[in-house]
Amino acid sequence: MYQLEETYYFYLLVIIPVLVIGFLFLSSWRNRTQIKYISSDLLKVLSPNISTFKPKIKLFFLILFILFSTLALVNPKIGTELKTVKREGVDLVFAVDVSKSMLAEDIAPNRLEKAKRIVSEIINKLNNDRVGVIAYAASALPILPITDDYSTAKTFLQSLTTDMLSSQGTAVLESINVAKEFYDDENQTNRVLCILSDGEDHQIENQNITEIVKNSGITIITIGLGSTKGSPIPLKENDIVKSYKKDQNGDVVITKLNVDLLKNIANSSNGIYIDGGSTELVVKAIIERLKEMDKKEFESKQFVAYKDQFQWFIGFAILFLSLELIVFEKKTYWVKKLNLFNE
Repeated sequence: MYQLEETYYFYLLVIIPVLVIGFLFLSSWRNRTQIKYISSDLLKVLSPNISTFKPKIKLFFLILFILFSTLALVNPKIGTELKTVKREGVDLVFAVDVSKSMLAEDIAPNRLEKAKRIVSEIINKLNNDRVGVIAYAASALPILPITDDYSTAKTFLQSLTTDMLSSQGTAVLESINVAKEFYDDENQTNRVLCILSDGEDHQIENQNITEIVKNSGITIITIGLGSTKGSPIPLKENDIVKSYKKDQNGDVVITKLNVDLLKNIANSSNGIYIDGGSTELVVKAIIERLKEMDKKEFESKQFVAYKDQFQWFIGFAILFLSLELIVFEKKTYWVKKLNLFNE
């Protein structure tokens, strides 16, 4: 495990492309000027020891000097001591609807992207809680099991798309059934499932939602994404809308937020329903609800001591700077004799 102490120093790397562009511009200008006033054959006679290859070598060493100097300033640290620590928190599983209706743009930029942003912001506010991720459409797919690694959770979260499940539709109850397998203790009281969806489930009509949700033993928080007025589902190519999704009769499909279904699911599990229009309000409401819940104690391993590694990068930076300084633009005798660079 490693840490980067001062990441803002990475901005110094912008010097490298500027340096390369400047070198190419200067080389081009110098070549044009030489051709304008003197022939290449005469130049070789007047300056037989000028190398055309060594300036590139000097530039290469200078780039490496800048790279390793920047890494030294960032100061990477490597974990040296791993300990098992006890924490108290809530097991929070996010079930994200990835059906095609989540592409509707009645909430900017679209329902799915809004869902991912909300989850990411919630994770940023968590402390000792564990998280998991589920994607669902007509079926549910476990994406990330319960973990306390928030950065990994956010990485997997960004990979969610509406193309990851071949069967389309929305089956909320499938996500609940999959979520049950995420928790390691059926008797724990802090099992939370956060469903982010437009609630447009066409498979739930003949099922007893209330009983199924109550028997799950999970507190369910539902976040509604979209508008009750509805919106068409854009079909895009290269981010350009080509058409809109149509039904079997050729009519444009209008997908609407089903508030009643999402509220029913939340109320049946002693949870809450939150409108997903404002990311800030959603995050605030969920964090407040988590604070009210019983915490579960669990163990996790983490690095408690880190060792600086900047000295290695300083050493390499000094090495490449020294090489840049001792390499002259004149041809080296033995290199000239071998003619390695065909000069």
